[in-house]
Amino acid sequence: MRDAPFQALQAASRTPPAQAPTRARLVIAGATGALGNEVLRRLAGGQQFAGTQVLAREPIRAGLRGIGTTLVPADDPAQWPTGAADTGVVLFEPPRLFHDRERALWTPLPQQLPALAHWMRRSGVTTIAVVLPHAQGRLPEALKRGLANLDEHAVAALGFERVLIVRSAQKPRRGEVRGPLERMARWMLSIGAYLVPSREQPVRSPKIAEFVAAALQLAPRGIHVAASELVWAAAQGDVRAAVRAWLAGESG
Repeated sequence: MRDAPFQALQAASRTPPAQAPTRARLVIAGATGALGNEVLRRLAGGQQFAGTQVLAREPIRAGLRGIGTTLVPADDPAQWPTGAADTGVVLFEPPRLFHDRERALWTPLPQQLPALAHWMRRSGVTTIAVVLPHAQGRLPEALKRGLANLDEHAVAALGFERVLIVRSAQKPRRGEVRGPLERMARWMLSIGAYLVPSREQPVRSPKIAEFVAAALQLAPRGIHVAASELVWAAAQGDVRAAVRAWLAGESG
């Protein structure tokens, strides 16, 4: 008992063990389609996030560990109660109707981006990543690497620490062809597709998901916009190295 005070002083002077850094919580809006599935699999399957919530209209049973659902009470994000997340990812790819799980998920429309971003900010999100599809060759050169419209400016003005906008060239949609004249007209118009530079062509979903994951890990504070040409070039080789070089060039 005589040594008890000495042992107590020794214990008090010891350096406490270092605590593991707290991992961020992730929420995904639009985890549908081939791209949404790849983004969800890559981000939720890694060790970067403590948990992942996907926005849904109906209760579903997630197939991956660490994934839960947040049910939205209405289609307008302005009416939702606040959630709890640190990082938000927004995707606009429509669900594949032959996937029962995807029909239950909530998919945003482009015009809902400001309201959705505002809800994420109210829910504690400090980093938001938005994957924006756009028609090939339609975006003016001056806007490819910056904020392109008022909605994007509104998102950037909400006070996020990091805003990541990834532009991805979308594949042209094929509608129903009625009759030989319409088929001939569509064939003639399709010639214009060959005039679109290869660097503006669509990129496979796994590569876009890899680009988003690397950007979320490496991007510093601020607003970062990746043009479709950059995403295409990154997909041709080491995506992570390309993202690191892009961000280094931005800060330089």
